[in-house]
Amino acid sequence: MQAQFYGGPLRWGCLPSLSRPPGIASRSLWGRIIDSQHRLAAAPNSTSDSFPAGSRHFSQARPLQKCPGILFHSRNVLLNARVTPPLAATGLFGQNRNLSLFRSKSATSSPVLRLAKIARLEADADTHSHDVARQVALFMELASIDSRTGYQGIVSRWERMCEFDPRSPLLRSDIAFELYLTSLIRLGLPQSVNPAVRRREALLALPPPDPTTHETPVEPSQPPSTSEVIAQRVLSNSSIKLGVGRALLNDSPAPPTLGAVAMASRSSGDSTGSSPFGTRGSSGADPVHVVIEEPRSAVWMRLFRFILIAAVYGFIALTVLAFLLENSGLLKAGRQSMKYEPQTGSGVKFSDVHGVDEAKEELSEVVKFLKDPTQFTALGGRLPKGVLLTGPPGTGKTLLAKAVAGEAGVPFLYASGSEFDEMYVGVGAKRVRELFETARKQQPSIVFIDELDAVGGRRSGREGQWSRQTLNQLLTELDGFSATEGVIVIAATNYPESLDNALVRPGRFDKKVAVPLPDIVGRTQILAHHMKGVKTDPEVNIQVLARGTPGFSGADLQNMVNQAAIQASREGHKVVGLKEFEWAKDKILMGAERKSSYITPKDKLMTAYHEAGHALAALYTPGARSLHKVTCMPRGHSLGLTQTLPENDEHSVSFKQFSAMIDVSMGGRIAEEMIYGKENVTSGASSDIRAATNLSRRMEYGFSDKVGTVYHGDSDTTPPSPETLRLIDAEIQALIQQSIARTTKLLESKVEELHKLAQALVEHETLDKSEVEKVIRGEKIRQVEEKLKSAAPESSTNLTDSKPTRTSAPRPQPVAAA
Repeated sequence: MQAQFYGGPLRWGCLPSLSRPPGIASRSLWGRIIDSQHRLAAAPNSTSDSFPAGSRHFSQARPLQKCPGILFHSRNVLLNARVTPPLAATGLFGQNRNLSLFRSKSATSSPVLRLAKIARLEADADTHSHDVARQVALFMELASIDSRTGYQGIVSRWERMCEFDPRSPLLRSDIAFELYLTSLIRLGLPQSVNPAVRRREALLALPPPDPTTHETPVEPSQPPSTSEVIAQRVLSNSSIKLGVGRALLNDSPAPPTLGAVAMASRSSGDSTGSSPFGTRGSSGADPVHVVIEEPRSAVWMRLFRFILIAAVYGFIALTVLAFLLENSGLLKAGRQSMKYEPQTGSGVKFSDVHGVDEAKEELSEVVKFLKDPTQFTALGGRLPKGVLLTGPPGTGKTLLAKAVAGEAGVPFLYASGSEFDEMYVGVGAKRVRELFETARKQQPSIVFIDELDAVGGRRSGREGQWSRQTLNQLLTELDGFSATEGVIVIAATNYPESLDNALVRPGRFDKKVAVPLPDIVGRTQILAHHMKGVKTDPEVNIQVLARGTPGFSGADLQNMVNQAAIQASREGHKVVGLKEFEWAKDKILMGAERKSSYITPKDKLMTAYHEAGHALAALYTPGARSLHKVTCMPRGHSLGLTQTLPENDEHSVSFKQFSAMIDVSMGGRIAEEMIYGKENVTSGASSDIRAATNLSRRMEYGFSDKVGTVYHGDSDTTPPSPETLRLIDAEIQALIQQSIARTTKLLESKVEELHKLAQALVEHETLDKSEVEKVIRGEKIRQVEEKLKSAAPESSTNLTDSKPTRTSAPRPQPVAAA
């Protein structure tokens, strides 16, 4: 049976002679070889070639797994070896490939046979652990291969013997000890020689073991002092000089362990992780505990890797956290305190303000007080503490405040109501305090608060206390200084109805000055003032321009003059003529022409009929506003536009004028229905219907006998009952139906004029009132070439490249002066 066990490994040892046979990679064959090796290691030592079947030696032996490292190593070498030429051409191992695992002293010796011999010796040594002759034979065979693997096997077996079997008779063998010291020298550990000597001497000093436990006689040992002699001889025979060897014997660190030997092997460049000889642990009750010491370089590398990874993840976490906090606003500190710098020498005088003569007279009293306060205080009077300017946007409220400061020659502090509104509680009140503290330091001075309704709105019980802090602080500052301090507060608002009653009461804002839209005289003065620096044509009549711009504010007039000057410069004119002023006025009133928008001829004609209906209703309806211009070209957000203007400034509207406005609004839809039929009426009249409905609703409040003289539009009053709402809706419907009947009758009597005006609009696109009247009378107007030549080129876009599109934007209602 033992011969059969030996057959597998021996036959495997002969496989390399076949120059990588096919069976070398077979896993099933490899498993059988390993199983045979285990059984061979478990079998007792016997000189017979076989054991009887069913012998109990197999069950009594320990499976020690004898030296699989040799077979593993040889198989890996052969698997990684390249295929050599045939045996006849290259010999047994080939002429170009040496498969030996160790340096061979003879070129003809087989490395696999030597491996098999070492495996057999190691198996015998493991089986007879106290047989000194077998142990020494294994040591000598491992040393004969002269490689680090062999020396590591000797060192590991000796140190394992010293650790787990300190009474082993092998410890007294000088030959084995000399081979162990030689292995240490070969492994580059000469400093471990002296500790090894001391360790052996200490173990030899122990009581001898029981003789009955030895399987073989113990080799006679020399006196313990011979260990040093052996060490000296080994050091002398090595490459280390005698002086260095004596120094190593006198001073050396602790004896090496298995881990130290392995680490020395790795540090010297050996890629083998562990020795295949004797490095495996013993089985059964005597396990081998191996402690591997980690090199210092690996510790530093792991620490550096940990720090690097922690730094990267920390940076990412901090970046994400900062981004979230920045967006949430938690890291943002409150806005820094605003420094209100007084503005001196603004250069604005009352002579620069036009169209608001009454407001200038009211504010002249403030100027006199700032120049000479004693004139008012001598008789016991006092000047109002605050002045509130109210009026539409662009009428010159801020300009008036600057003019007061310029006339009085005092510092002027400006603040907007929105500046006091902040997300942090208390910031608005703090800024109010800072504003008035700066004003007191610069007194006499003027504090101007624009858009007062942003901070001085009415308070309600639904608001929190924090939302009223700014207003409360403003109320305190307005009532907290005397009239002789020389600080005047001027505020402006477009919506005085929304201000808190406590803010506008006497004692805070005593004087309320209205700044309305300028009349024709004021518009003439404003136009003359803004046209001083513009080179205008002498034929331009300012009064004509003023008469044609009702409802324009001072800012609108300034914008019109500026737009006209820019247009003249674009066209290359040396002066600004009436044509540029008319172009600028139409652009403000009706919006810019969209010449790049392509309209199909069918849609253009339908738009022309729609606008012609508006124009005829404006011409022939009593009480209607005067027709200004009519166009079928898209302007602003509309496809076409009919513009009407009042002859003079209007301050009130009569029932007749309201009815005329509704008739003009419904004229476009009625014209479409007359020409194209009711089923083809478009949604272009949606804005006209909305305008007519709003006008009718306004007329019901005082012009309807059924509804009565009752106002239902204020949200603060009690809402009307459902019956009243149905009555109001019925009256609105009745007014619109009456308007439709009147306008239909008018346009049916003017069908010829309707066709003429629509065709003229298609041809000329834009007509003013005089041209509309000529078309209705059948007179000739300017040709298309003259029209295009005189028109202002707003865009050079090629219309043929545009895609046809139909806009359904609603047409605006006729503009009425406020």
